[in-house]
Amino acid sequence: MTHLSQEKAPIMEALNRYKHMRVVPFDVPGHKRGRGNEELAAFLGEQCLAVDVNSMKPLDNLCHPVSIIKEAEQLAAQAFGAKHAFFMVNGTTSAVQAMIMTACKAGDKIIMPRNVHRSAINALILTGAVPVYVNPGVHEELGIPLGMSVQDVERAILENPDAKAILINNPTYYGICSNLQALTDLAHEHQMLVLVDEAHGTHFYFGENLPASAMSVGADMASVSMHKSGGSLTQSSFLLINNEMSEGHTRQIINLTQTTSGSYLLLSSLDISRKNLALHGRQVFEKVAQMSQYTRDEINKIGGYYAFSKELLNGDTIFDFDVTKLSVHTREIGLAGIEIYDILRDEYDIQIEFGDIGNLLAYISVGDRQLDLERLVAALAEIKRRYAKDKNDVFDHEYINPQVVATPQKAFYAPKKNLPLAESAGYISSEFVMCYPPGIPILAPGERITTEILDYIAYCKEKGCFLTGTEDSAIQHINVLKEVE
Repeated sequence: MTHLSQEKAPIMEALNRYKHMRVVPFDVPGHKRGRGNEELAAFLGEQCLAVDVNSMKPLDNLCHPVSIIKEAEQLAAQAFGAKHAFFMVNGTTSAVQAMIMTACKAGDKIIMPRNVHRSAINALILTGAVPVYVNPGVHEELGIPLGMSVQDVERAILENPDAKAILINNPTYYGICSNLQALTDLAHEHQMLVLVDEAHGTHFYFGENLPASAMSVGADMASVSMHKSGGSLTQSSFLLINNEMSEGHTRQIINLTQTTSGSYLLLSSLDISRKNLALHGRQVFEKVAQMSQYTRDEINKIGGYYAFSKELLNGDTIFDFDVTKLSVHTREIGLAGIEIYDILRDEYDIQIEFGDIGNLLAYISVGDRQLDLERLVAALAEIKRRYAKDKNDVFDHEYINPQVVATPQKAFYAPKKNLPLAESAGYISSEFVMCYPPGIPILAPGERITTEILDYIAYCKEKGCFLTGTEDSAIQHINVLKEVE
């Protein structure tokens, strides 16, 4: 590949040229640069709506790029060390689905941890691929899912030599990293593709002293949430391919589900953010790591909380840790992470990323200020003083290993009946139940509902977790297969 200047931002530059051309728009969108919707223009700004435009020759076409978008893709591929990079405007969800749909067709097996994002299981529903779940296990003290054990993955490979691919979460929401190099080498030895969900790992490509990225270890495909730590607009991501993966075929797969009306606001934000990270990423993420470590140290001084980091490393299921993540264990003060999440928002006007049963996650970025970090630490100290209680009141559970009875696709489309959730034990779920964020299913289509799962769901509801997935928005009823298998 010809070396390109990372100082270029072809999509942004083309949009600036277009604005100066004074073109009269007789095409969509119908707001016509905001003139047709004054309230929208006042809210978002005319500068924004002036570049909310349709695909046209000077601006290329996302479904079949031949000029500026193609050049922007080449710049992104070079910045990430990939063979090719695709601009994704349906979020990383569409990138994860495109990876699985590229690697697998109906009936093909794919090895994956059960703590995948719902987008991966959605892809199994769409394709008819068959999951081979690897139990990620749970950290005994923290209650967080771990990475994939090399030994467990090897066992899954030997028991399923016909599997087409392996999907790896790296890092997890909490910052836990698997031994990505060893897992990639192992899968390739058995002629399996390696797909990496790097939704939370954009910075691995640009920072120093951070865990290995998917492309650096030779993985075949990776989905990267540029809008998380990369600075682009919400819903914008990259799909990276490597090795012998076909650019043309992958684009065909992407075009099965991605919009034909790609937003130039999202596309330009990806282009500009890639430029910024390529030029300044090392300094940006060095600062983020320093801010996270400072905040981690200050929280640990409070007592009762545990902001964890690399001391957890065990050489396998916690092979590395993302030090930019501020993950905090809360169980010792007798409060669930989701309870602290709610208190921070409702009483302190602090919005953190998410809270679960025993932990919370505050997302630190270069956009944060020292004053913001101090405010978070002070709020946590005050919450401990005001609300701490007996830690025995906090639900303690191990990872619930799912009983997979049917493939996600079969269960999702099977004849079903609706039952009160409390009466569903023993039946096979035909839909999801999950806390969002992070969007990891407690139940997925095709899995048997057990009393243990129902107890956990009830506790999550009691503590205020935002549950989603069922047709019933109140999560009081659930669709199950008509016959108990």
